[in-house]
Amino acid sequence: MSAASDYLENKVLDHVLTGSAYSQPAARYLALFTANTGLESNSPSAEISTSGTAYSRQAVTFAAASSGQSATNATVTFSTATANWGTITHVAVMDQSTSGNVLFWGAVTTSKTIETGDTFQVSSGNLTVSLA
Repeated sequence: MSAASDYLENKVLDHVLTGSAYSQPAARYLALFTANTGLESNSPSAEISTSGTAYSRQAVTFAAASSGQSATNATVTFSTATANWGTITHVAVMDQSTSGNVLFWGAVTTSKTIETGDTFQVSSGNLTVSLA
């Protein structure tokens, strides 16, 4: 994943080039999407529904950056679906457990259909954010 949202791009540019303060989020969360609609503009509209599905964003942590990239340093496991979630095509790193801002987003390597009883997992090291 190497796409930063317009929100984050503006915050970083203002912070580095104009000295405007930007406070890092207290935590970061992984969100799942069935399309990339609105991710770049920080107006996502295709996140999995939380209503009756057991879906919720999961906390995600990253190792220190090296060579312009950082990878997850722990496995992220979503709850077992209690209803069909659809086909996961994109993920995003968000700054809040609900609502909030898109930080980074990208397409998954292989789309995955999540049906009742399935889980979605990202193994440690398998999600990389790159600025290179």
